[in-house]
Amino acid sequence: MTPAVNAAKKAKVAYQLHQYHHDPASPSYGLEAADALQQDPARVFKTLLAADDGGKLYVAVVPVTGSLDLKALAKAVKAKRLAMADPKMAEKATGYVVGGISPLGQKKRLPLLLDESAQAHATIFVSGGRRGLEIELAPDELVSLTQGQYAAIRGR
Repeated sequence: MTPAVNAAKKAKVAYQLHQYHHDPASPSYGLEAADALQQDPARVFKTLLAADDGGKLYVAVVPVTGSLDLKALAKAVKAKRLAMADPKMAEKATGYVVGGISPLGQKKRLPLLLDESAQAHATIFVSGGRRGLEIELAPDELVSLTQGQYAAIRGR
């Protein structure tokens, strides 16, 4: 199993694993997951990393139907300015490959913000730590496990 699954298991939270065949040609990992699992894309979330000018990383978890509002994220974490993290930096910090970065079980605990829209759902889907694997769990469990917080960080 992946570190993400092991983290959920160790924490003894209620979760469900969903696997699907990942198509490397898919233009959007998140929308591919929603389609393959026949789920409302508003319940499927992607994990993105942003960095401040000093290189400090932040994890943002937003619905696959939208983008990340970097200004809103910067305001939420009290950073002057943020930019999307370099993919290689994100992979090194999390221990996962892009397209399979999970908010759970990362190598290094980073500040995590989950878009507040997650609160509208009993459960949400996030990457299970590899492409083609999703973990379904309650948004409050995700926030608790990651010591994260909710914020309005979804762009349009």
